[in-house]
Amino acid sequence: MKKLLNTLYVTSFDAYLSLDGENIVITRKDCEDVRVPLHNLEGIVGFGYTGASPALMGKCADRGISLTFMTTHGRFLARVIGENRGNVLLRKQQYRISDNEECSIVYARNMITGKLLNSRSVLERACRDYALRIDTDGIHQVAVDLKKSAIIAKETTNLDTLRGVEGKAAVQYFSVFDEMILQQKESFYFKGRNKRPPLDNVNALLSFIYTLLAKDVISALESVGLDPYVGFMHCDVPGRASLALDMMEELRPILADRFVLSLINRKVVNADGFRKMESGAVIMDDDTRKSVLSSWQKKKQETIQHPFLDEKVEWGLIPYVQALLLARTIRGDLDEYPPFLAR
Repeated sequence: MKKLLNTLYVTSFDAYLSLDGENIVITRKDCEDVRVPLHNLEGIVGFGYTGASPALMGKCADRGISLTFMTTHGRFLARVIGENRGNVLLRKQQYRISDNEECSIVYARNMITGKLLNSRSVLERACRDYALRIDTDGIHQVAVDLKKSAIIAKETTNLDTLRGVEGKAAVQYFSVFDEMILQQKESFYFKGRNKRPPLDNVNALLSFIYTLLAKDVISALESVGLDPYVGFMHCDVPGRASLALDMMEELRPILADRFVLSLINRKVVNADGFRKMESGAVIMDDDTRKSVLSSWQKKKQETIQHPFLDEKVEWGLIPYVQALLLARTIRGDLDEYPPFLAR
């Protein structure tokens, strides 16, 4: 099993990244701020516009270290990747499947079935843990509906129908999301999903964590030799990582949504860490972003029992494990892709 390494998050907007031997050097205002050995890193994420040296980019590309640049508000800008050493036969088979809806639907419906069952798991866990504080009847009814939708999704033979089932289920799931916010209700409320830009504190958190998860899934798919930009359910659009978005669906509820709820309910974040721009967009300040990233990194180091492999793995390796299982399925080693299902 792959070893879970660390991701270095550089949150200072004026930080410049360079290479010195086997170390990454972070410079601010022409002074060295910190240096970190490259050997224990799997990724570097910079929030700002100053950039990185070509030498560091080349070293990261050669080592397979993901180097990602985002704006200070968490919007994806660019990513440095090295030479593709993936199995060309694997990718050719991936492209064949993508071009054939009859084949694509087999993968897509398993991923969406996983999403719906994991969404149901989030709701059921909330009912168990907070039965006296939430509308258990309303949430339980949505959980029942999600299970029914999962059964329909599993039997669907048409991608447009599958997208419709998923879309309707997502509306139902988010209709009770606010019930699971138990603390700081005056500042953290959820009236529906909005993005580009997020218009409230909860959506700002969700969008930020979804971006981090997308980065991890893209890196995982590339590491096993798959093309993250050619998917099975999300349509091919230039610059959009369609396969990563496909795989993210099953992981959003249990990796991202549940994490965001814990940040709010455990008061890791508070209202003072968010501000509304003139455009209506809500953004996090630097200290809040650092707290969120620190908690995200700690979460990734926790271990769980993988339901398909039946062995303990770190949360942070789930995208890699699922990418590996997807590659094995495409090669024909597995009969069907097994989505990650939370216990």
